[in-house]
Amino acid sequence: SKDSFGPLECRAGADVGRRCASIPLDKLLERVVQHAELIYRLSEESCALFEEMFIPLAVRTQHIRGGNTCTSPAFSVPGSKGEVQQISDKWLLHTVLILIQSWIEPLFTLQDTLDRYDNAPNVLLNKTKWVSSKLVSLEQGVTVLIRKMLDEGALTMESHQSWMIESSEPADMVESVTKDYAVLTCFKKDAHKVETFLKLLRCRQTQGLSCFPI
Repeated sequence: SKDSFGPLECRAGADVGRRCASIPLDKLLERVVQHAELIYRLSEESCALFEEMFIPLAVRTQHIRGGNTCTSPAFSVPGSKGEVQQISDKWLLHTVLILIQSWIEPLFTLQDTLDRYDNAPNVLLNKTKWVSSKLVSLEQGVTVLIRKMLDEGALTMESHQSWMIESSEPADMVESVTKDYAVLTCFKKDAHKVETFLKLLRCRQTQGLSCFPI
């Protein structure tokens, strides 16, 4: 279920460095991976719902032909086993954390925007609200992983940045819808990277450097 990740949300008020300290590393990593899988799946469903409701087929086709309009941090999925073997666990964990942190504020902003739509279906609003709130939980889980696996504090960005869109207000509704569509599609791409990197990290705990991204 969507609430199966709850155990990572430890007691309110507890210091983040001590949260979930009693959970074994393998189980903690498994819960983080499961949560990342759910977030990616819900991002796919949200994007599909938004397309169905607001984006004409011609616009979708044009969007695809336009290539990658996202300006997220340039973390690409490795394309060969040699590249994978050169990547450290530290790089994987810190890259995942940076990607997660870069999306927390843009998703909250997106939620506020969607709430102002006259005809946004509740199922879309509920999915995006769940993803937005659980992304914060995933950030917490990855922070705990970094402290457990690397014995160090987590990186924290000076501010959560919107990597993929300009901060200016849309001029009209069409521009607003197009902008929100870009947010959803770009987040879906980064959510898939987060899932892929965490699965690679989980695999390494048992199979070492022989693992390869799915």
